[in-house]
This record gives sequence, structure tokens and C-alpha cells, in this order.
Amino acid sequence: MSNYHYKYHSQDDGDKKGCNQQSPASKDNRKIDHRHQECMDRAFRLPVFLSTTNNLNAQQQRFLDRLIFEMENALLFPRTLPVTEGYPESILTDIRRLVSSSYGMLAVNFRRFLVETIDVNTGPVPPPSPVWRGSVYSQIEPSMAFQFGLPLLLVREEDTDTNNGIWAGGITPLNLFIVWRSDTQTVEEFFRTPEWRSAFANWAAQVRNAYYIQTEPEFRYRCN
Repeated sequence: MSNYHYKYHSQDDGDKKGCNQQSPASKDNRKIDHRHQECMDRAFRLPVFLSTTNNLNAQQQRFLDRLIFEMENALLFPRTLPVTEGYPESILTDIRRLVSSSYGMLAVNFRRFLVETIDVNTGPVPPPSPVWRGSVYSQIEPSMAFQFGLPLLLVREEDTDTNNGIWAGGITPLNLFIVWRSDTQTVEEFFRTPEWRSAFANWAAQVRNAYYIQTEPEFRYRCN
């Protein structure tokens, strides 16, 4: 093979270059087409409430990104406050509106605060070993979703709120709980486990069932 490269020129080169340059109008049309495609993609996804915190370390952010990828592949549209949704009202009202306009909730309780108890108002002081606490909204949002009757799936980073609130043992049904062992388990390993795949598939099916139930007419008219 020859090591030489040849470049041919013609009198039409200037015209070709002009044709290859995109006009501002064509760039605007491409932007419109892209936004239209995004709207089309959302139209086929069922809105669900993704309850999580905004304060994440690098590993937690990778987990959340992978989780959103899983949800979008299942044709679900994750909504969260205040990233995708926001209303000019109180926080509790915002949460209630988002719960009432979603067909399911997936809550992730990440490690947020390492807390050591130094005193209590009454009774014996617990052991001084520090424990992980999650965001306070990881208690509020799933509770409101459960009260509303949404299909619920709870994912907890290991050792987070193990004796606190709805994440303590015996408070919520065990089949709603999945644990990410972040100290010994990578993000990809977690999402390949049978426990996650089974729980997520069951929850996604419940979300679609909730969608069909809520969108059915209250009265059905038919001729006998």
C-alpha cells in the first residue's frame, strides 16, 4: 500500500464547504427535534417518586446514576424534589403533590451522618458506638407514600438507620427491603444480584398495575 495521501481539489470545493456548514436555522431545528424526542421518551414512561438525598459522595452518586439508568430502562420516569419537580409551597405540600401524582415510590436511604449518642433524656445510655443516620426525608417521604397506597421499594445502604424510624426492623414488610453493602459490594455487583433483580421486577410490575387501576374510569358504561 502506498504511504502517500492525495487531496483532490475542484472548482466546486468552495460550494461544498458552504453546503457542509449548518445554518443557524438547521441547528435550531436539531435542538427542537432533540427536545421533542425527550418529550416522546417521557410519554412512554410512568412517573414514579424517587426518594433520596442530594448530598452524596462519589460512590453514592454512581449508585444513584446506575439506579436511574435501571428505572429508565424499565420505562419509568423517576421524579425527585427539588431536581425534577418543584412547587412554590411548603415542603410537606410538595411531597404530598408528588406522591399523589406518582404511581410508585423507590426510596434510597444513603449514609448521611455518623452519630454518637452521648446522653438520653431517660433510661440507660446506649453503647457509645457511632451509628449511621440517613436524611430525615427518608423517613417522611416513604411514610406518606405508604399511607397513599403507592407500590413501595426501599433500598438501604448497609447500617443506615437500622434502629431508627421506618427503616428499623419490623416496621415495614420485609419484602420491601433491599440492602446495598457498600463496604464490600460494588455498584455493579449490587445491580447484578438476584435479590435486586427480583425485587425491582416485582415492584415495577406493581407500578404498572397501579397505573392501570388509577387510570380506569370510575364508572363503566355498557349495553347488555
